Amino acid sequence: MKKLILLLVISVISFNTQAQTSYEKGMQSAFDLWNEDKLIAASNLFERISTVEKDNWLPPFYAGYTLVLSAFEIEDETTLKLKLDKAKSLLEQAASISPKNPDIMIAQALHNTAYINFDGQKYGMTMSSKNASIYNEALKIAPNNPRVILAKAEWDMGSARFFNQSADPYCKDVERALEILKTEDKSDIKFYPDWGQERAEKILEECGK
Repeated sequence: MKKLILLLVISVISFNTQAQTSYEKGMQSAFDLWNEDKLIAASNLFERISTVEKDNWLPPFYAGYTLVLSAFEIEDETTLKLKLDKAKSLLEQAASISPKNPDIMIAQALHNTAYINFDGQKYGMTMSSKNASIYNEALKIAPNNPRVILAKAEWDMGSARFFNQSADPYCKDVERALEILKTEDKSDIKFYPDWGQERAEKILEECGK
């Protein structure tokens, strides 16, 4: 009996190791597609992974996030809405697994920004108010999350420029985000969001110009 139990334990451990390895391989393949600017293919792969990793918020998060990014290139409103509706559903799936997650929240704000980018007159007023609420809540939840600080600063800069105001006051927020990004401890969770440093450095290059 003891030998049987031992064999079962070994089988379970081997299966879990294999499943984890499969997950990591799948996620890395999706990131590779993303790095090749194959956003739709990356999103589809992240989504497929999410059907297996049902308790993991990262696959649906990245599936939605990459789909949102791809929407900024769309010129047809019907196609835009179909894509962003699906992205919204994926981000909501991620949020149901990890509620009040600031990284998911700023992806949801970017989802709204895609609508504004497409037609500011049509979507600007309603989506802007939603974004202001999202960024303020995310910052309240995670005041030292550099991605939240950076995303909110970039949003504030865009709003300032829209109203012909200087965006320079928000450069200090980008600087703060960059300092945190340089020193923050990386999460032990594989594939946890850690982006932002290159983006912050690029934005700071434009500050004061």
